[in-house]
Amino acid sequence: MKHYNSCNEYLKTKYGQKVYKLSISSGLSCPNRDGTLGTSGCIFCSEGGSGEFAASCRLSVTEQLEAAKERVKAKTKDEKYIAYFQPFSNTYGDIKYLRKIFYEAIKPDYIVGLSIATRPDCLEQEKLELLKEINSVKPVTVELGLQTIHKSTAEYIRRGYELEVYDEAVKRLREAGIEVVTHIIIGLPSETEEMILETVKYVGQRTDGIKLQLMHVLKNTDLEKEYSQGRFEVLTLERYTDILCKAIELLPKNVIVHRITGDGDKKLLLAPLWSADKKRVLNYINREMDKRGIIQGSKQNIEIILK
Repeated sequence: MKHYNSCNEYLKTKYGQKVYKLSISSGLSCPNRDGTLGTSGCIFCSEGGSGEFAASCRLSVTEQLEAAKERVKAKTKDEKYIAYFQPFSNTYGDIKYLRKIFYEAIKPDYIVGLSIATRPDCLEQEKLELLKEINSVKPVTVELGLQTIHKSTAEYIRRGYELEVYDEAVKRLREAGIEVVTHIIIGLPSETEEMILETVKYVGQRTDGIKLQLMHVLKNTDLEKEYSQGRFEVLTLERYTDILCKAIELLPKNVIVHRITGDGDKKLLLAPLWSADKKRVLNYINREMDKRGIIQGSKQNIEIILK
């Protein structure tokens, strides 16, 4: 029997109740879009920078938080949330601006933590010092979009940095006491099951948390062009679940699993269309995990990690 620790249980134990993330936008861009490294972004990245569910950056951070809280209020009666800067690269900006928006995000009493999605090549020393400072006020988590450890795939998706940059970023973040969550995509074109599991094993030895994300083909991306030309096939639900279960079985017990699939905006989603039915997908995954003896870790396991 394999136990894994889900983010849901981790947050419940840490904060004493269910905690939702409020997805907001910093209004920042990405070196892969502003011409520093490129102008088209990663091959799979949408025009919204993978943040279609975030509040509008035309609003202030405070206004975005309130709007996001309003959207999830039907799901919860609790009043504890994490402010989640999701789209694009949210440390890719002037340090004064970052200080302003990050402190504004943690100001409300209902915000118990700050989560920041970014790239490992956008974490200069002064930004690490700022994150360390904020972490002494409320917990900070940095989410790094790695996707794969394989050089050929990284070049294909136009990631724009070497694996060593990720390694160094993780090392420096952890030295600063910042929790690290790493994003991995399952189903990237040309990647075999063996390659995917190599990535999971490598990351599991370094990160505090992991997001296992299904590869979506979204409209208006360069990946759409590749897909429309028949250059690759997307995973079936059965194949994705099989690889996912094997990935979770590889993870050390101390790694928190923050995601086991992913939501593509239905207005943009081209493939795989089965992923749009989230309830069906999660039910199928959970049934398969039960068959394989993969269960969420106990509260006791989480308490050990928190210590």
